[in-house]
Amino acid sequence: MGKVEEYIKDGIARKGGLLFALIDPVDYKDPKGAISAGVQSAESGADIILIGGSMGAQGELLDSVTKGIKDSVSVPIVLFPGNISTLTKYADAVYFMSLLNSRNPYWVSQAQMLAAPVVRRMGIEALPVGYIVIEPGGTVGFVGDAKLVPRDRPQIAAAMAMAAELSGFRLILTDSGSNPATGHMPLEMVSAVAKSISVPYIVGGGVRTPKEAGAVIAAGAGAVQVGTALESGGDLKKRVSEMARAIREAGRKKA
Repeated sequence: MGKVEEYIKDGIARKGGLLFALIDPVDYKDPKGAISAGVQSAESGADIILIGGSMGAQGELLDSVTKGIKDSVSVPIVLFPGNISTLTKYADAVYFMSLLNSRNPYWVSQAQMLAAPVVRRMGIEALPVGYIVIEPGGTVGFVGDAKLVPRDRPQIAAAMAMAAELSGFRLILTDSGSNPATGHMPLEMVSAVAKSISVPYIVGGGVRTPKEAGAVIAAGAGAVQVGTALESGGDLKKRVSEMARAIREAGRKKA
C-alpha cells in the first residue's frame, strides 16, 4: 500500500468522510483558471485534488496544470484518467481503474496493460480502483461503452462492488457521470454498496450542494468526488469550504 492509499484510508477513519475535488483542465478557459481552482479547493478543505476527465486532458495541458497545482498545495494530486494518455510524472498517484461494467474489454483490462509500464516508469502510485458507472452515465458511460447500472437496482451495484473487492480492488468508485439531470445516485444505492464492502468507497457524479454531500457520506460513502459543482461561478472557496464542512459533520455523526 502506497502513501496516498494510506492517506485515504487514514483520512476516512479519522474524519469519517473526505472531499475529492476534480479539476478537468479542458473545462476551464485556460490552464491558469484550472490551476487556480485546484489551489483554492485545496486551501478550502478538499482532501485530494483529482485532475483529468473523459476527453482531452493530456499532454502539455495536463503537465502544466498538474505541476502548477502541485507546486502550491500539500494535499495529494491524483489523476482521474480518461485514457492511457492522461498520465503525467507531476502527479502523486493515479486512479488505476478498471471500468467493470464496460462492454468493451479495452476499458476493463487492455488500457491498463498499455498504461502499466508508463505508470511504473513515471514512479507515480497506482491506486487499484474498481470503477462502476451508474445511470445516466454521461460522457464516461458513452466513451466507456458501459452497461449502465439502473438507478433502481441497488442490489446490482452492491454485487458489482463486492465482486470488485473480492477480485482485489482496494478502492471502489461509483459514478453517475458529469452533472446528471437526475442528480447523484440514490442514497439507497449508496447504502447498499457501502454495506457490501470493507474498502474505501467513493461516490462521484451529481453531488452539487453541501447538503447532498453530507447525505451521501451519512448513507455510507467514505468520500465524495465533486467536479462540475466547482465550476458554477461565484465564491469557489466558500462552496468548497461549506461542502467540506458538511462532509466532516456527517462523517462525525456516522462514526
